[in-house]
Amino acid sequence: MLRLGIIGATGYVGAEIVRLLALRDDIEITTVVSNSFVGQPFSEVYPSFRGIYDEICDGLDLDKVADKADFFITALPHGVSTAVIPKLLDKGKRIIDHSGDFRFRDVRVYEKWYKVTHSSPDLISQAVYGLPELYRDRIKNARLVADPGCYPTCSILGIAPALDRKIVSYKNIVINAVSGVSGAGRRSELSYAFCETAENFKAYGVGNHRHTPEIEQELSLICGKEVIVSFTPHLAPMKRGMLATICLDLIDTDVTADDIRSVYLDYYKNEPFVRILPLGQLPQTKLVSGSNYIDISINVDTRVKKLVVVSALDNLGKGSASQAIQALNIMAGFDETKGLLTPGQYI
Repeated sequence: MLRLGIIGATGYVGAEIVRLLALRDDIEITTVVSNSFVGQPFSEVYPSFRGIYDEICDGLDLDKVADKADFFITALPHGVSTAVIPKLLDKGKRIIDHSGDFRFRDVRVYEKWYKVTHSSPDLISQAVYGLPELYRDRIKNARLVADPGCYPTCSILGIAPALDRKIVSYKNIVINAVSGVSGAGRRSELSYAFCETAENFKAYGVGNHRHTPEIEQELSLICGKEVIVSFTPHLAPMKRGMLATICLDLIDTDVTADDIRSVYLDYYKNEPFVRILPLGQLPQTKLVSGSNYIDISINVDTRVKKLVVVSALDNLGKGSASQAIQALNIMAGFDETKGLLTPGQYI
């Protein structure tokens, strides 16, 4: 039985992890940590868990908490993880972290975009970027896995085959993406209140969103050249879900959508959670909501000689919580798909 601790368990990502793991017979959630709800049953914070997971929330006392689990998933704000994770590693724990603190290969990029000084730069070289489709073999034996951002997951998996197989140019990549409100976390800020988000659609972080360099880093590693992208995120009036529309310049302007789809099918042929849709079908957020799937469609705009890739996932699923569980399954030697082969909610 794998003993798992979740630090930051009462945020949306933490609660989603509990939802997906509470009934597993091979994993026991032995501690849930939440400074906001110390001493309260988890099922009081989220009443839907009543009778399913009623454990009391612990405070962030690492000397006490560390002995309760062998693996930890941390869902903490950036800057906080750098103070917590080194102590857990020193105690021999294996960790999957959801912050941006360990996703970057170059600490200077992190510090520039996040505007903080990294307090544990020596650990960056040990961290593995937690995208199984690209780094499965490294995740298997990793001590520290940096779970990717939701926007980067949706964008990178949509672009990777075309860039790797040199179907498209590495220049002039434009990504327009939209997320559900849960992507902002469980906040009380006015901009995320119901009356501010309902029946509203807006762009934000134009030209300066922190997920931009994460996307650029991974795409640059794929093609071996420095990739600069134009990335614009949007907020949609829905609880969960993410959709990206990606425009890329074709190198061979005679290539067909069917040709490109064949490349994508081959590239992802062994990936259980990547679904390449039939030509003419487009992803919908509701079809991946609550799941670990990413749906990708291939479209060629012959007038402007561009490949248009549309990808959709659940920002709380493949974009964060369930992707972390996919990585946990790999690290623990379990079947990678265990507990994750559930369809989208549809209605």
